[in-house]
Amino acid sequence: MRDVDRRQIYGFLHWIVTKTQPLSGYTLPVFACAAALAALRCLRDATGSVDSVSVDLLEPPITAEIAIEQASVLKTGTALGVTRSEPGDNLDLTRHTPVWAMVELVRGCEGEGERERGREGEGERGRMGENGGEGEQIVILGGEGIGRHAVGGGAAIYDYAMRLLLTNLGRELAPSENITVTLILPSGRQLATRTSNEAFGVVEGLSLLGTTGISQPLSAPGQLEVYREQLQQKAEVFDCLVFCIGENGLDLARKLGVNPQRLVKTANWLGPLLVEAGCQGVRSILLFGYHGKLMKLAAGIFHTHHHLADGRREILTAYCARAGMPKEACSAIFAAATAEDALGQLRALDAATNSNLVDRIYGDIARQIDLRSSDCIFTHTNQRIPVGSVMFGRDRKIIVKSDIGDTFLTQIC
Repeated sequence: MRDVDRRQIYGFLHWIVTKTQPLSGYTLPVFACAAALAALRCLRDATGSVDSVSVDLLEPPITAEIAIEQASVLKTGTALGVTRSEPGDNLDLTRHTPVWAMVELVRGCEGEGERERGREGEGERGRMGENGGEGEQIVILGGEGIGRHAVGGGAAIYDYAMRLLLTNLGRELAPSENITVTLILPSGRQLATRTSNEAFGVVEGLSLLGTTGISQPLSAPGQLEVYREQLQQKAEVFDCLVFCIGENGLDLARKLGVNPQRLVKTANWLGPLLVEAGCQGVRSILLFGYHGKLMKLAAGIFHTHHHLADGRREILTAYCARAGMPKEACSAIFAAATAEDALGQLRALDAATNSNLVDRIYGDIARQIDLRSSDCIFTHTNQRIPVGSVMFGRDRKIIVKSDIGDTFLTQIC
């Protein structure tokens, strides 16, 4: 263990990173939950005035006080709560976006028939987010602006958001009460066009995704320092750490059985954090990420934000040529709009020619990622640390595991 040369690490970034600690905020599921709580309390309170609500974040186990912009009864048994997203010092396009929740409350023996009649005219999209079947006390629906999965059509309301809503709302209900909650993001459909949601199979709106209630600024100056401190703490406990660029990787790694305490969220700061891991004496690293991001490391691009460097099509085309693909096929890969489209072309070629281009090309890329990452650490720390990689696609299915990555994943799961 030796002290970290901060100037050496920051040299990766090509700009000056200040030491100011960024201000964290809350993730979108927290505001959806707050709006739902406000609507429910509005139904109970004759005055209908709700200025703020307390939300138990579960992860971390703290309570957040969330300001409510509006809350009003719409009709007997139905109310609407409105709040606005505040993600902190994060370059988040949902900043200040309105978050609505409509709550329909049924008490005692009013019966399922009345609740069903109250949903008439809701439309098919609203029902797609239903979280439970007959007899559920709390039903969560995805309304306008909440994305849906292109495959299957379900609302893109993920595990943490569901647990947050069910836990906080459940504490407010008597055993004889049932509610239907329809979550709405009025600007969600428009904002979704500026995200990579579609690359992960979510269309027509934003997803309620997250593994925690705290929104950590990913790109704001000073966030690197926060990530370094988190890595240092984990390095004291684990010899092997798993680096995930974003929430999709974190969520998938957990589902595969990786201990959440091993996970290090890196955002786009992969290079500096690889070096930090070397300085902290980490014995091995598993890189776990979306192929469109992770493949950049094969070309020595260690800060993966597209504003800094985006060589995905060049990298993939070069490896296609190396695999002996015809010029026309390589040109088509180079012209692909996204990495996901290029992967689809390779899979189509495999199916048409009974070949294994995806395995060969992505296997070569994964091996080069491992090598370049290990060399990066050695260059700046004189420590030779093995690095393995796992790449997944927008369907959250693994495309390839390098040999080293497969070994590490087997050892820690």
